[in-house]
Amino acid sequence: MSVALLSPALAAAPLAAGFDRQQAVDGSDKPLEVAIWYPTEARAQEIDLGPFTLNIARGGAVAGQGLPLIVVSHGNGGSSLGHHDTAVALAQAGFVVAAVTHTGDNHADQSKEVSMVARPRHLSRVIDHMLSKWSGRDRIDATRIGVFGFSSGGFTALTLVGGVADLGLIGPHCQRQPTDYACQVMARRPTEVAALGATELLAGRDPRVRAAVVVAPALGFTLTQASLAAITVPIQLWRAEDDVLLPQPWYAEAVRAALPKPLDYREVPRAGHFDFLAPCTPRFAAMAPPLCSSQPGFDRVTFHREFNAAVLGFLKVALKP
Repeated sequence: MSVALLSPALAAAPLAAGFDRQQAVDGSDKPLEVAIWYPTEARAQEIDLGPFTLNIARGGAVAGQGLPLIVVSHGNGGSSLGHHDTAVALAQAGFVVAAVTHTGDNHADQSKEVSMVARPRHLSRVIDHMLSKWSGRDRIDATRIGVFGFSSGGFTALTLVGGVADLGLIGPHCQRQPTDYACQVMARRPTEVAALGATELLAGRDPRVRAAVVVAPALGFTLTQASLAAITVPIQLWRAEDDVLLPQPWYAEAVRAALPKPLDYREVPRAGHFDFLAPCTPRFAAMAPPLCSSQPGFDRVTFHREFNAAVLGFLKVALKP
């Protein structure tokens, strides 16, 4: 298999984002729903998927060889489509993107919303599926795998590349900061939180993952210099300046202080927590106003052009052959 991202002839041709849906086996648990984007020469068109509108070529043939793979972990109560614009941008640039819907912590099922334990395993199972079961598996370069995670997914990404979280710190933190969004979520499920405390340490490293984009990570206060010391892969870390859900200094700033250096750190002026989600359609904005509301003067569409370009630039370098 060639390790070139695309052949010279193919690189000159305009690529669209192909799209597929799969289910990945997760042991005895419910199969994982996976949304997949990939480069294709087929013609893209605007397609509505639930409340989202994607510019995709559904079912188009995979273009290229030696393609890098990015697995995506959404935030609390999210879905595999929450970062669809970033996925499309990566696919158009020659990446395969596989976004999981986390069982028990998604928009339709929040029965396990406080449990982080299964999340790293979910991403590893998606990698297994993409390398062994997906019809385009022979187009993927298994030595070029990265992870993108937002909020709870950002925390998940850190554990996937070697971070070890002390979940026993959640209880003491929430006693001191009970109004934090994360602590309000925890307060709704005291039994599950008690079980997390008993777990104490959470580790989920997958050595196949060579780079991580960590966006507004949750539970940053459970991570320390010692617990992140084993991370050796390149990290791009994003923080929203006006993030009131996961505020300073306990989340992205705590991770920034604890991560080994050097680090590609990006702070977005005037951005809120949910501005990292794809720009909203009017239909989705009517369904979920808090996810679509930005500070006056903040242009999410313009920001996402810059955000997607920065994520792409980082991953191109971090996952170069």
